[in-house]
Amino acid sequence: MKPTFTALAFAALLIPATGQAYAADASVSEAQYAQVLAGPWRAPENRARDGYRHPQQTLSFFGLAPTQTVIEITPGNGWYSEVLAPLLKDRGQYIAAVQAPGSPALAQKFAADPARYGNVRSLLFDPKAPVFGPPASADLVLTFRNVHNWVMADTAPAMFAAFFKALKPGGVLGVVDHRGPAGESLEAIKRSGYLPTTYVIELARQAGFQLQGQSEVNANPKDSKDYPAGVWTLPPVLRLGEQDRARYLAIGESDRFTLRFVKPGGPAPSGQ
Repeated sequence: MKPTFTALAFAALLIPATGQAYAADASVSEAQYAQVLAGPWRAPENRARDGYRHPQQTLSFFGLAPTQTVIEITPGNGWYSEVLAPLLKDRGQYIAAVQAPGSPALAQKFAADPARYGNVRSLLFDPKAPVFGPPASADLVLTFRNVHNWVMADTAPAMFAAFFKALKPGGVLGVVDHRGPAGESLEAIKRSGYLPTTYVIELARQAGFQLQGQSEVNANPKDSKDYPAGVWTLPPVLRLGEQDRARYLAIGESDRFTLRFVKPGGPAPSGQ
């Protein structure tokens, strides 16, 4: 069942207002983050987005540990792959879940640098009937700026159900996406690419997840969310080209919610 906006007002009353990071016994160290974020294998255009995407703070909030099995859903050009794969290479497992038929560019990226990506596993999935490996096999499932696409394609409920199945009891789902005004209609969401936070919380709740926390690390108060081409007006897409380009560059990337959900039923996995 798709989340309804009538259910969202009630769901909003249950949300803990917290932005705290979660302590982890075996979390990634400051030195490890510093080494990887400064790594020469990271594409310059990707590194330039760090000020908007805050990878260290975001991954720390989600409880990333170097011993975990982590599934990233639709990594795109591998922006987070450049960070996650090296951190997990020696003691953990990074799995790139790519929508079928796959991404040749991402596969080439992995094949060209075995020192960083030699331990990466790639997984193809059908968004209408997604499967992300054996049940209860992952410690952490991550998705960055993808939920709006699944909402537009009417596949979001199936995706969240598959995340729940793939995670171990106590496992964590981390979600970052473009934050829209509360109470926005589904039609407006599909036009703009912006999602009300409570809509995503309800999607996760209906799949069985519990909201464990929210962070403002990826917030952007400059984002007015009222652009001619929706969220794609802003960088990095800049869909309007040179039209008002300086204005949109000054705003930066979109205002984003950062949500941490947990699969109930057991102790937190390693690193949580």
